[in-house]
Parts: sequence; structure tokens; C-alpha cells
Amino acid sequence: MIHLIKIGGNIIDNVDLLKDSLTAFHHIEGRKILIHGGGKISGKVSEILGVSSYFFNGRRITDDITLDIVTMTYAGLINKKIVCFLQSLGCPAVGLSGADGNFIKAFRPSFKERNYGNVGNLSKKSLNLPFLNFLIEKGFIPVMCSITHNGNGGLLNTNADNIAANVAESLIQHHKVSLYYVFEKKGVLLDLKNDNSFIHKMDENTFQELKKKKVIADGMITKLESAFLALKAGVTLVKIGLFIEKKKYGTILTLTKRKIWQKK
Repeated sequence: MIHLIKIGGNIIDNVDLLKDSLTAFHHIEGRKILIHGGGKISGKVSEILGVSSYFFNGRRITDDITLDIVTMTYAGLINKKIVCFLQSLGCPAVGLSGADGNFIKAFRPSFKERNYGNVGNLSKKSLNLPFLNFLIEKGFIPVMCSITHNGNGGLLNTNADNIAANVAESLIQHHKVSLYYVFEKKGVLLDLKNDNSFIHKMDENTFQELKKKKVIADGMITKLESAFLALKAGVTLVKIGLFIEKKKYGTILTLTKRKIWQKK
């Protein structure tokens, strides 16, 4: 089993939660991979530099100057701080962007409703699987940020949730894979004001209904869409929520068609 953990949301911006999540990650036995987003740090850097940040449907619109900023923060500051902390725990982490070792190659999509700028979409051939397997077999633990490349000398800002799903789907060719999307809430919430209202198990029909009712919105939509695609592709376990040792939090996604509307 390979455990794939994606850390995002306000976890990145909360020093204590980030350390707790990374410590729990370190204690996972066996082979594992960490993928992380960018939190709000790039927004703060943009504000300091006088650069406005824009989002649409939970995705950052990435013009040229914004690409420079997210590359500095995601692939630089955030990635190296995470690697540094994991090293302090004795974890042989290796920080990576998509350009390193030709790890992940993305492509700039054709835009219909909104031009997102320098963003990258992924295909089934995006991941350099031999390179990833080499790192894992040699005992290294990859720590991947959300900056990819296009193979023509350009960097792209790619949604970290999509990267996690893509990596998971690629790995299932030869491995059993569990995928955990980690963020600051206990799971997918029915009431944003009540952290204990998280759903223990949720199928895709329930997701679509909650999306229509706008109970689920913004970046959580992208996260769940990616998660269900990974589950359909054959990932053994997909879970979303807070990731702290000895705490049974998280919403488990299932393909079973049933409604589970409240905590059991």
C-alpha cells in the first residue's frame, strides 16, 4: 500500500495544525507521498508587492507576475519549510516541483468560460512514474508542491487536489493506494458553523445534491470532484478531513448509492 496525503486549506497557514499533520504523516508506516497546496501565503506576498489576487470557482487566476509569486512561495518557502520539518523528525523527505526530474508535465487548457492564465491541467501521461518509483524504492519520501511544467520551458500552477488524484490514479497500475485530502475541518460539513456536523461517509449522489443546495461550494467542489474520480479509477480508500494522530476524523467517500446525511 502507498499512502498519498495531500495537505491544503488553512493547514498550511496554521503552524500547529501543520506540524500535527506532518507528525501524523511521519508516523504512517510504509511507503508514502506528500502533496501540498499553497495556503494564503502567496496572497500575503502578492499584497505586499501590490499585486491583486483573483479566483474563479475556487481556482486562482494566474497571470505572469502571479506565477512568479506562487512559484516562489509554493516551490520555495512552503515546500522547503515542510521538508525541513520532516527532516527534523527523521523523515527522508525530498522536495519537488513538477519540473524536477520531469516529475509532472501539464498542459495549458483551452479556456471557455474564464481564462485562468498560466494554469496546468493533467493527463494520464503527466506523471513520470519511473522517476517516482525510483525515489520510493530508494527510501525517499517525495514532497510535491503544485507547480508543474509544460515541457517547453514554462512553469504552470496546477491544482494540488488534481495532482493528488492524478498521482493516485497512476500508482494504482502497480500498487494499492490510499488517498487522504487533509484540511482544517473534521470532514465534509453539513453546517459550516458546526465542525462536528461532518459526514462520516458520502457517495457521489449525495455530493451532487449537496452541491445543488450550495452546502458544498467553492474549492471543496474541486476537491470532491477530484476525489471521486480517483475512487472510480480504483483507489482503495479516499478520505477527506483533519489528519491528526489517534483522532478518527474524516469523510470516507464511497461509490455505494445511499444517503448519509448526518453523523452516526
